[in-house]
Amino acid sequence: MKQIKWIFLLFALAAVISIMMIGVAVAEKSAAGVAIAIAILIVIMGSGFTLKKRMREKGLLE
Repeated sequence: MKQIKWIFLLFALAAVISIMMIGVAVAEKSAAGVAIAIAILIVIMGSGFTLKKRMREKGLLE
């Protein structure tokens, strides 16, 4: 059985929360809220993919 990479689970949960924030901002008709939530999502997703690339290069991922 494969080990869970907890850091990636945290990145995934953070991304889901930021997507939910986009929905809340749309419901509240807040353009600034949507923009901030999208920016947060981009940062989280970028950080996750960057970390995954670094770990793969170091041989820490299968």
